[in-house]
Amino acid sequence: MDDFGTILRGNFGAGCWCMFPRITEAETRALRGEGSVSRRRRAVMTELAERDPAPGLLAYDGDEPVGWVAVAPRYELNRVDRSRATPRVDDTDVWVIPCVTVRKDVRGRGIAVELIEAAVQYAAQHGAPAVEAYPRAGEERTGDDNAYFGTEPMFRRAGFSVVRGPLENRPRNWIARVTMRCDLP
Repeated sequence: MDDFGTILRGNFGAGCWCMFPRITEAETRALRGEGSVSRRRRAVMTELAERDPAPGLLAYDGDEPVGWVAVAPRYELNRVDRSRATPRVDDTDVWVIPCVTVRKDVRGRGIAVELIEAAVQYAAQHGAPAVEAYPRAGEERTGDDNAYFGTEPMFRRAGFSVVRGPLENRPRNWIARVTMRCDLP
């Protein structure tokens, strides 16, 4: 978990431990244990990391951790599965990439795309028929607070296609996101 913490340190969402897509606000408040919410999220992620399939993948440059991608069956991601921002496209039992992050000092080297490609392979090895993501719509770069969704061009470079454009009736303060999918053989 120390390597995972290294990736998150200094990035937006450092206290999230990639639990935001997995549990609702009520479930977050109900987490048992001592200490801060961040500490309790870390404890839950530590348990998840011991399972197979793991909740995501780390990228390394030599011995240095440089990136993280979360990937899991949609039904394991309660907040994603219930969100009006990411409604189901169809009844395919997709896996989802809700988060991809790369350390600030190594961004711009294609690590995020490599992580996404590795996550697709990992999901395929575990029987996923397809992998979805819900990145920010459009071509422009985004700030750190929204970067963890990924961007449309990033997922396109990793072999994903748009299967649904931005939701028409989303609340004004919601970021325009697209649903992208990579179907697996």
